Amino acid sequence: MPFPSPRSQDLQQRFEELKAVARDALEEVIASANEAGWGTREILVALVAAAHSLEDANSADPDPADDPTGGDAVREQIGHGEQFD
Repeated sequence: MPFPSPRSQDLQQRFEELKAVARDALEEVIASANEAGWGTREILVALVAAAHSLEDANSADPDPADDPTGGDAVREQIGHGEQFD
């Protein structure tokens, strides 16, 4: 579900707009998960846990797009039990 662009520059109004759109998106996710056999309560608990995980990741690295690309795969695997030819 694509999110619409904000209609206001006022921070409180932007938050209210986003909250309404996010609720609609979550209702769609919950309905889809219900159809697949998941219970609403377990879906909500999982969504909250996932949101906290994303919040933690964002706190640790607020802009991952700025991280260097690539990396040295061999060096990153040293000490992790990986074997290379």
